[in-house]
Amino acid sequence: MSWFSKNYEKAALGGAVAVALGVSFLGLSKYRSVDETFASSLKGDGNKSTDVPDAGLIPKALQSKKLDHIWEQAKIGKRPVDLFTGIPLFIHRDSPDKAIDLLTAPPVHPPIPNTWWLENRLDPGFADSPNRDPDGDGFSNLDEFLAGSDPNDAKSIPPLVNKLMYVKDESLTWVIRPGFADGDKFPFTYEDSSLRKNKVTAGEAVAPGKLFFAKDPMPNRFKLLGHEVHKEVSKSTKVEMEVTIVSIEDQRPNKNHKVYKLPAPLQEERKNEYAQYDRTAVLTLEATGWNGKEFKVEENNKFALPPNAKEKNYLLKEVTPASIIVEFEESPGKTKTLTINKGSIPQINK
Repeated sequence: MSWFSKNYEKAALGGAVAVALGVSFLGLSKYRSVDETFASSLKGDGNKSTDVPDAGLIPKALQSKKLDHIWEQAKIGKRPVDLFTGIPLFIHRDSPDKAIDLLTAPPVHPPIPNTWWLENRLDPGFADSPNRDPDGDGFSNLDEFLAGSDPNDAKSIPPLVNKLMYVKDESLTWVIRPGFADGDKFPFTYEDSSLRKNKVTAGEAVAPGKLFFAKDPMPNRFKLLGHEVHKEVSKSTKVEMEVTIVSIEDQRPNKNHKVYKLPAPLQEERKNEYAQYDRTAVLTLEATGWNGKEFKVEENNKFALPPNAKEKNYLLKEVTPASIIVEFEESPGKTKTLTINKGSIPQINK
């Protein structure tokens, strides 16, 4: 019998011990390599706290959420005070060592009260503050104050008619001269300041109720209503004589069927006494981007502001070389009339 057979149990026990020692060594060597790679070692004396920093503030924060947080405007008496700047103070240009409280001082820019500048957060400290336009809508601070609109909102504007400027008058002067009667028919001649002329000859004399002239200028604008005979004293001879008076109706829409009464025949030397006008105003709107852009409106016609708007809410009631009169509905049932002098906009007072 061999030695191994006799000593099997001893050999097995010895092998087991050797394997156990090998595994122990391997585990110990692996532990040290992990510790070196990941620094995963338990160090220190064990006395350091592991609590979350400021954890004690959490209950206080939760408790504060239940409190009633209300911000109240700081005041001195009944006067609100800005928490950042306190009470706005200014100095007088002639006394820079003395502070001015706008609420108690006289108006810096009459008629605008000092409170208006404070309420709208605008600086009244410039000489031209009333003429400044912080929202860029074409209306100055003074315009906005007088109209009660918001000077910081370009959509809040005074009535646009307040910025309507009358630039000039472009009127056409014209005259119609009836000729000698042919029964109840009359010939006519027309001339105007643009050197245009028209004529109805004696052979084409116009009967009552008929329109004339057939072609430009002024085609079918005038209608002969009829005639009547008056007795008048001649200015030159001082003798009473019969005068034929012709009645002509203007068919142009803005003339409202105006009737002209003219002597027949109307002599050349008297034509200026019976001159008529087609008046046209050249206008601009000095706001909302229309500054300096001219547009034309004939007398007694409606127009829109701005000029490209759909609704024509303004009536150019009268045009003269010196001024125009504009009429519009200021509020339901209330009509307002403005006179605008040449070269200016309306004078608006509060």
